Amino acid sequence: MLKPVTPDTEKRLRIGQVARRLGVEPYVLRFWEEEFPQLTAARTSKGQRYYTEEHVRVLEQIRHLLYVEKLTIKGARQKLEGAASVRAPLDAIRGELQEIRRLLTENP
Repeated sequence: MLKPVTPDTEKRLRIGQVARRLGVEPYVLRFWEEEFPQLTAARTSKGQRYYTEEHVRVLEQIRHLLYVEKLTIKGARQKLEGAASVRAPLDAIRGELQEIRRLLTENP
C-alpha cells in the first residue's frame, strides 16, 4: 500500500500527464485503480486525481506486467501483492534503522 501523500511537499501529476508518460489513455489508469488495491490516487478537494512519483512507479510496474509480461489482471495483482509482502518487512527494518539513526544523532 502506498503511503499517504502530503500535497505541499511532493510533486503531483495529473491523470493526463501520467497517462501520456505511460503511453495509455486516462480511462486505463482509472480502471487500474479499481483493479489494483495497491494503487489509489490522491484527490484534490474538487475530486481531481493526482499522482506522485511513487504512484507512477507502481503504474509502470502494472503496465510492464500487463503489456510486456502479458499477465492477466489477476496474475498482475497477485505478482504485485507478492512483491508487497516481500517489501513490507524491509520497510519495517528501514523505519527502525532510521529511528536508531535519529536517536544516535540527537544524543551524542
